[in-house]
Amino acid sequence: MAFNSSLPPEFDRGVVTTVHQGDCHVSSAPDVTFSTVLGSCISACVRDRVAQIGGMNHFLLAEQSGSAKDRYGASARYGAFAMEQLINKVLSQGTGKKANLEIKIFGGGKINSALDDVGAKNIEFVRQFLADEGYVAASQDLGGTYARRVLFKPHSGRAFVKRLDSDVGANVAKEELAIAKRRVVVPAPLDDIELF
Repeated sequence: MAFNSSLPPEFDRGVVTTVHQGDCHVSSAPDVTFSTVLGSCISACVRDRVAQIGGMNHFLLAEQSGSAKDRYGASARYGAFAMEQLINKVLSQGTGKKANLEIKIFGGGKINSALDDVGAKNIEFVRQFLADEGYVAASQDLGGTYARRVLFKPHSGRAFVKRLDSDVGANVAKEELAIAKRRVVVPAPLDDIELF
């Protein structure tokens, strides 16, 4: 994983698919790159090393519940759905073996004080989710006070992170603040998702 400003050659060609908040994309094509810009949001990149298929999601826990037993309320159900959806898609299109998965996590920056450090809550959530499911992140770039662009090659599993300047970060913060104010959380489906 690199943090410099020039792209490695493999990220500079092929098909780039933007992953927006709420999205989950999976591919095994060697020429595909997934791209997203994160502020306090989290993006997980999950890859089946044997099948050479991988995917990326992008989610935000928009609100915190006051309940001790459901600390993040509906937001956590959405975060769990976003993680389970990505893992299940990679498993079902790959070997189906959890042991073959490699997981990288990104985001959770504190880029706007009005968001009450949603980024830290997102980081805590994704770490707890992975621990509860028995996964360990192969690599991560979390926290900080900046937005970041993440590029991920699902076929090879390579990830590239570029920290963005404060102007871009301010725009990302504005978008996330609008989402948090509307408390827009895409509801998880009523059916439980079973991890296999």
